[in-house]
Amino acid sequence: MAEGNEYVELKFRIYDGTDISHSSYASSTTITALKQKLVSEWPQGKSVVPKTVNDIKLIHLGKVLENNKTLSESGVRDGGFTGGVITMHVVIQPILAKKKSAKKQDEAGKLNSCGCTIL
Repeated sequence: MAEGNEYVELKFRIYDGTDISHSSYASSTTITALKQKLVSEWPQGKSVVPKTVNDIKLIHLGKVLENNKTLSESGVRDGGFTGGVITMHVVIQPILAKKKSAKKQDEAGKLNSCGCTIL
């Protein structure tokens, strides 16, 4: 990591209110790297467990963070206050829900198609 790199203290809150992976992260850390860490450190015994980074969405200040961006590119700052910890929310979207929503979109496209003939 480069010298002078800023660090941000983060914790991640999952669906049941549990906070995980409380640590300092370099502002050059990518969102994908954070998601990989969360998947590997996911607490045992939870009813919903992410299998891949694509199952997780990180939310900061109401905005879903993009995988290919870094913390600094995503606007995640330490806030300039001492002892401040930023809490990000972790949303898990199971694969089953993704498939159902894609299927519904396909069906909606078929139902809303126009069969007009212009003479």
